[in-house]
Amino acid sequence: VPADTGATQAAVLRAQILLDRAHFSPGEIDAAYGGNMRKAIMAYQQSKSLSANGVLDATTWSMLNKDDVPALSDYVITEADVAGPFVSIPSSMAGKSKLPALGYGSALEALGEKFHASPRLLQRVNTSADFSRAGEKISVPNVLSPEPMPAAAKVVVDRSDASVSVLDADGKILARYPASTGSSYDPLPVGAWKIQGIARNPIFNYNPKLFWDAKASSVKAKIAAGPNNPVGAVWIDLSKEHYGIHGTPEPSTIAKTRSHGCIRLTNWDATKLGRL
Repeated sequence: VPADTGATQAAVLRAQILLDRAHFSPGEIDAAYGGNMRKAIMAYQQSKSLSANGVLDATTWSMLNKDDVPALSDYVITEADVAGPFVSIPSSMAGKSKLPALGYGSALEALGEKFHASPRLLQRVNTSADFSRAGEKISVPNVLSPEPMPAAAKVVVDRSDASVSVLDADGKILARYPASTGSSYDPLPVGAWKIQGIARNPIFNYNPKLFWDAKASSVKAKIAAGPNNPVGAVWIDLSKEHYGIHGTPEPSTIAKTRSHGCIRLTNWDATKLGRL
């Protein structure tokens, strides 16, 4: 039984995958027992009326493993996975605005997002794989959810544990995702806001006046759609002007770095939330 310390990487990896399948996202699956995983475990324990200690104790492990699927599944890389076009993303908004699309940098990055995994994890699990070759068989996290989700009634953004939770009409947590939720410069706008709409593959209209760290020479720019767009694959618009819940081109940073006031999720969690 994996515990807070001394858990094998294989056990941590399985737990992350099972948490993802149970809709209590650990963020990017990386086989590391970090803060996002601990908080996901605590939320899962609370939802099951267990002691919310953030530790994979025997009871929690047993309940998670009621979903007894293999943690990893075989996947054959397709022509679409390697077709691209893959692009090198400039760091500046001006540079980004010159690209016709903000696509993935490589097939490996695309496969990481497809299976909610760190590219480094995929490389560790598949030490001799050529991720750029269609027909290559690899092992990937088995993150396909076993059942559809019930209807969502409310979304709660919680700064205290850097999370976005989805509740049903009775207040029961249906899903929870780690989130970056603002900074001292752009604090999370505490209050009750309405979700006004959802844009998939959004274009990002950059206005330097809205960013405290923008250079004086920065100008407005339109950034094309794509998973490496600054707001990722999904924008969930809020009734608070200029604020939304959205994806990110950097899933490994979620709940670990600050944002410019908006609520930032991994692309796959933002996509799930949009569907709910």
